[in-house]
Amino acid sequence: MNKKIFRLAVPNIITNITVPLLGMIDIAIAGHLGSAVYIGAIALGANIFNMIYWNFGFIRMSSSGFAAQAYGARDFTEAMNVLIRSLIVGVGIGLLIMLLQYPIGKFALSLIKSGAETKTAVEIYFRIIVWSAPAVLGTYAFKGFFIGMQNAKTPMFIAILNNLLNIALSLLFVFGFGMKIEGIALGTMLSQLITFLICILMWLKFYGRLRKYIIKSTIFNAVAIRSFFRMNGDVFVRTFLLTLVTTFFTFVSSGMGDMILAANALLMQFFMLFSYFMDGFAYAGEALTGRYIGANNKVLLARMLKKLFFWGFVVSAVSMVIYLFFPNQILQILTNNKAVIETTKSFLFWTVLIPITGFAAFLWDGIFIGATASKEMRNAMIFSAIVFFACYYIATPIMKNNGLWLAFILYLSVRGITQTIWAKKALFTKGEKLRAKSH
Repeated sequence: MNKKIFRLAVPNIITNITVPLLGMIDIAIAGHLGSAVYIGAIALGANIFNMIYWNFGFIRMSSSGFAAQAYGARDFTEAMNVLIRSLIVGVGIGLLIMLLQYPIGKFALSLIKSGAETKTAVEIYFRIIVWSAPAVLGTYAFKGFFIGMQNAKTPMFIAILNNLLNIALSLLFVFGFGMKIEGIALGTMLSQLITFLICILMWLKFYGRLRKYIIKSTIFNAVAIRSFFRMNGDVFVRTFLLTLVTTFFTFVSSGMGDMILAANALLMQFFMLFSYFMDGFAYAGEALTGRYIGANNKVLLARMLKKLFFWGFVVSAVSMVIYLFFPNQILQILTNNKAVIETTKSFLFWTVLIPITGFAAFLWDGIFIGATASKEMRNAMIFSAIVFFACYYIATPIMKNNGLWLAFILYLSVRGITQTIWAKKALFTKGEKLRAKSH
């Protein structure tokens, strides 16, 4: 079981680590264009698309959960149906974003408080990259399908290739052809389109044989479609609230002054670093939970949960030790500003609490996605978000930034606790329900 977990977790951890690397290189390229405007424009432009695409993460999640259950049940017709439905939704939403790019762009730009030059650069970036929206969301569908089919290496290969393409094309357009921000945007857009085509080729290579299982009359089965959209709706609500809490945290930090904003931005990197590793295990939980529920194998499901939480606890314990004894080294990598580092040190004790309070929330999210137990995951997020905002409004007037961090730590804890309470009902009755539906 340990081998199965790590076979899925390690490639996903590697995939996660490539994400910030790409952002750093884009910023580095922008930093050599001769104006600070381009650095800010890349950061703002990338943030706009992150906010848009993050809310459609349900495409990957539902594809993964349903495909894993179909794989466990050895129902390859349904596995193909899941991919086709996910692609229709993903590419369809992407086309809609393209068609509505002007009102979306206008609204996004209205939120930017920077100068006219920065806004113009962001608009150029946005107008180019938006054309790859169908490819990005279509790639989400393929990534979820691959993970559901217990294949984590292909998504890892695709993510690394996408990043390398992005870097190579951006460098070519900027330094080879003398372009500026439009060169970085064009490199990103083309890499996303090429990546989607590579996903299709990867599917043909590894799963092309499954074409014989496609039965057109079953693709739009009413019961399956209802389940598909129910889960997507639940995950959308969950992701929207997660985005709301994170965005609110940053917004409130900005109101506490530049030093607190900078300190909290650094402290959030501790959270992000931890999340890169824990998400890898969450993805393993997605794939294996769906597989064992689809196969109605409660024994292996229970064994996998114990092993997964054991390794989750080990990663959390190691993270706590690193954050407790080596915070200065991490901060010095992130910045050389001594004033910011000193301010950040006042709140470092919250980073030690992140791993132990947050690891269960990460793992349960993955497990519940694999079980397609989206209702419980949604409700846990709703309750946790209420706790976050209630704690913020009660504690922050008294404790200031410590009150904000207390609210965030409680939010992580409540997510993990509520999902732990609901897990037995959500997981161990799922296989029975699936089997009942099939008879």
